[in-house]
Amino acid sequence: MNLFEHTHEKQIRKEAPLADRMRPRTIEEFVGQSHILAPGRLLRRAIQADQLSSLIFYGPPGTGKTTLARIIANTTQAEFLSINAVLSGIADIRKCIETAKKVRTEQQRRAVLFVDEVHRFNKAQQDALLPHVENGTVILIGATTENPYFEVNKALVSRSRIFQLQSLELNEVEEIIDQALADSERGFGDKKVVIAANARQHLAHVSGGDARAALNALELAVLTSETDAEDFLNITLEIAEESIQQRAVLYDKDGDAHFDTISAFIKSMRGSDPDAALFWMAKMIEAGEDPRFIFRRMLIFAGEDVGMADPQALGVVSSAAQAFDYVGMPEGRYHLAQACLYLSTAPKSNSAFAFFDAISAVRAEQADEVPDTLKDANRDGKAFGHGEGYLYPHAYRDHWVAQQYLPDVLQGRIFYQPSAQGYEASIQENVARHREAQLAAFLSQTVPEQSGSSNYWEARTLDNSGELLNDVRNRLTEWSKLSRNTLALVLNAGDGLLLGEFLRQISEETVYALVNSKQEKQILNGFFTNPSSGIKPKIAHDVSTNPESFEIADLRFERIVGRNVLQKHVDKSGFLETLKPWISAEGVLVFGETVPALGQRLSDLIPEKLLKPELRKSLKAAEEEIYHDAENSRSNWTPSSLLTELESANWNIKRWQVKEFSTPTMIHSTQIKTWFAMQADSPHSSYGQRLSTHFSPEQLHDLHETFRSEVAGNVVKWSSVYLFMELCKKTDNDS
Repeated sequence: MNLFEHTHEKQIRKEAPLADRMRPRTIEEFVGQSHILAPGRLLRRAIQADQLSSLIFYGPPGTGKTTLARIIANTTQAEFLSINAVLSGIADIRKCIETAKKVRTEQQRRAVLFVDEVHRFNKAQQDALLPHVENGTVILIGATTENPYFEVNKALVSRSRIFQLQSLELNEVEEIIDQALADSERGFGDKKVVIAANARQHLAHVSGGDARAALNALELAVLTSETDAEDFLNITLEIAEESIQQRAVLYDKDGDAHFDTISAFIKSMRGSDPDAALFWMAKMIEAGEDPRFIFRRMLIFAGEDVGMADPQALGVVSSAAQAFDYVGMPEGRYHLAQACLYLSTAPKSNSAFAFFDAISAVRAEQADEVPDTLKDANRDGKAFGHGEGYLYPHAYRDHWVAQQYLPDVLQGRIFYQPSAQGYEASIQENVARHREAQLAAFLSQTVPEQSGSSNYWEARTLDNSGELLNDVRNRLTEWSKLSRNTLALVLNAGDGLLLGEFLRQISEETVYALVNSKQEKQILNGFFTNPSSGIKPKIAHDVSTNPESFEIADLRFERIVGRNVLQKHVDKSGFLETLKPWISAEGVLVFGETVPALGQRLSDLIPEKLLKPELRKSLKAAEEEIYHDAENSRSNWTPSSLLTELESANWNIKRWQVKEFSTPTMIHSTQIKTWFAMQADSPHSSYGQRLSTHFSPEQLHDLHETFRSEVAGNVVKWSSVYLFMELCKKTDNDS
């Protein structure tokens, strides 16, 4: 570049609009979008580490899409190429690809291609770009104001991470205005500009979260206003109102009105807004849309969006469509309106999607053997045991009994989730209770064998009732108050109970998890290969359950949640102290802990008449000693003792609740065998081993036989006591 070109470029930068001059140059200068750019967030880490994959920034104008691309250009060591889809064609794409190949061959550097307004590329242009994104010739960064899932090639979208930018908050726009007034190099810092507070607020409000609109208005106000006698330039509310008008409504007249309008119609019905739904339907009819097309979409809607919340909806729409065929136009508009109003005001549920989950399971699972109890017993049941053990539901109370219906490999899989709307609200509790009881029955048979542990305390804290686990999960999730962008850590996550729920609710940020073994990490990684949210968890294995395992120094979690986290730690407050550096200023700890010291006594499972009073008294005394063993970290505490410990350790107790659960549980012989196991190589003592210090071998054998013969196979009311707690760090303002 010669002197004249340099001078010319400098002049262009000087005369550029304020919004262009004030673009942030580094990620630290960037204002807003904290849900994707706050410290520890995925995108910020990727930019700082210069480890980018293909990205698409999607959001309204003025939210920072192009600015983020320029920040990446200033940060990355890769070759940065930029084109605008409105002005560029296939020839420009090929030119960029050739440059990228040359850089890779001659300089061994990657190439990043930024495509502004990427949705403006037609199908041929997007197809020309696709293979080079796929083979890594270029890393694509696209920016679009249109939904990329509809406007961008599905193959490009599938190879890119979508980041949705949101309209800026009022305080963020005001901060950007203040930056422009203070910056003497790029803004108006060299002028004595004084802006009234209400003028600043007006600019931020009318801009509608668009930083560019606010800066353009500010520039107009400054350049068209005169200074006073002391050379001050005062921006009043009146000047601000003159400088910015009502924000223009975005409308793409070249867009596909057919699909846009039917989309607005469907979404209005889904949002239960009958007025909007009638408006969009009227627009379609006035534009000459085929009414049968509208009825077809309403029939789909009745099954997809209303579904089981109102099973009558399908019949209403079907009848309206049939009536329309008899009557025709124009009177048939009454039937269109009736169907539209019914669907708009009906309760909503999309639980019918469960069928597609079931189809996926059928296609994915190799082993789908029908359980023996469900097989046809009429042909060969006697020879092979088919149908043996089947429980006839009509012979039981309420015509229902817990038993296994799914294949073994699918036990615990949930397809149908009733909503809390309409008809489904009336069946939701019943479906949940049946499902939990069936899962509890299955787990009570398999968990002891899978655990491979003879430790009585491990068996006691399994909490294998589906109903109980469901209640605990719901309570911890409710207390955690999760949002789509919550930065969360799940401790003791190996059972997947909380991790799955967190992945469903936190759909725009990575969920972190700590497990206790490499085997647990391997299982969870396999289980959550394709979570419904599209966000894979980041799982670390650390025997000390310390967040340092993630090797990210600036992580500050908004929620640290876990079930039975504290039981393995003798010094419980000391362990919690290690978590303090990993909690954000507003962050909280939410834990649910079983309290074995207050829970079920196995002696209570034996009917009163089957034990002599002296033996029962001795057994209860031995159990009390077991349950209050000072050396056992699981049982050497109570909620009151822990509360005292935490209060003295400078924790702010936000919520504290002790709850007792009584859940029907099938006691199987494998469980009893585990309780009385006498494995010398076990690192822990089983229930039977602990009792052996109080009873003779003959008495212990009799107790084992009593449990095996009188308790095994029974459904008992199993008592579990849970402590739920919500803690946060004390601040200087806390008393």
